[in-house]
Amino acid sequence: MGLFEHQNSIFPISYTEILQRIRKVDPVKYGSTRNYINGSVTYLSPYISRGVISTKFVLSEVVSRGYKPAQIEKFIQELAWRDYWQQVWISKGDAINFDLKHKQVPVSNTSISKTIVEANTGIEAIDKAIKEFYKTGYLHNHLRMYIASIACNISQSHWKVPAQWMYYHLLDGDWASNALSWQWVAGANANKKYVANQDNINKYCFTQQTDTFLDVPYEAFPSLEIPNMLNDTPQLVLKTPLPEHNSVVIDESLPTCVYNFYNLDPLWKKDISANRILLLEPSHFEKYPVSQKSIDFMIKISEENIENIQIYVGEFNDLVKQYNKGSEKDFFYKEHPLSDHYEGIEEPREWMFDVQGYYPSFFAFWKKCKKQLRY
Repeated sequence: MGLFEHQNSIFPISYTEILQRIRKVDPVKYGSTRNYINGSVTYLSPYISRGVISTKFVLSEVVSRGYKPAQIEKFIQELAWRDYWQQVWISKGDAINFDLKHKQVPVSNTSISKTIVEANTGIEAIDKAIKEFYKTGYLHNHLRMYIASIACNISQSHWKVPAQWMYYHLLDGDWASNALSWQWVAGANANKKYVANQDNINKYCFTQQTDTFLDVPYEAFPSLEIPNMLNDTPQLVLKTPLPEHNSVVIDESLPTCVYNFYNLDPLWKKDISANRILLLEPSHFEKYPVSQKSIDFMIKISEENIENIQIYVGEFNDLVKQYNKGSEKDFFYKEHPLSDHYEGIEEPREWMFDVQGYYPSFFAFWKKCKKQLRY
């Protein structure tokens, strides 16, 4: 029980406490204040990203308290963005790792400014947020956009490495939401770039700073030179500190439920006797590296909420060869782009709406979703 213990983390790990957090959500206040750094945000994103709870479950819990969709449309929309990005990933696959709609221009480097990584940009709100980010694993969404804009549109870094840096440290790391949002900011997944000046940051972060490289009118952005302080972009090395490979005990008379970084659902197949394996594939974490903090959070949540779960560090095929004397069909897993090489019985994830496939814009997707809401 209690909080995830990593310095100043703000995230409980027991399912009971996570449910209490959902019940305390104020979706109306969220809609009116979410853009401010002290706004009424939900702090549910790490649990949604790790598959502990679904967007559908969150919506049903909120609606059960009597809220009407018309009252909380902004809240529902923000949940739908998460499903939308996942649908893009399912449809486009590895293409989301590259400029999706437009080539990002201009690009002067394929790394990230050292001053961003070291929280030394000179912009008080940004530097304070990055320092807190390293402690907690959490960043307010507006601050994510500000940082991405500085990295891509001021420092002219290609979005991929900065997006990897942020994903690495996020407890709510969702590669679809992260990569595609960075591309949206950089203009690779949108028809224009997202930029914010110092006035905007001051407004939403409650600062009064002036004389920074962002203290300019918006019409000045297209002609801005890269500030000297952002020019140092050394190579960034990100590695996942996986646990030691330990053997697991498999009861061959029982099916095996395979959990992973994107599926830690404690209610999944809870009513059957099964081997429960948290699969940590080195190939996955080499391609999408995460921090020690993220690994610890994932393991603590799984051990707290999934009875008798065992950790297997290795590839899915090795797990099958080593432990399965029967058939691959004895393995159950949930659908996800990063588990499409698994063999066995694939089960669907929960979605808020029956809207699937690729939509070129969120609002085309949302238009379909909205028809399924009862206003």
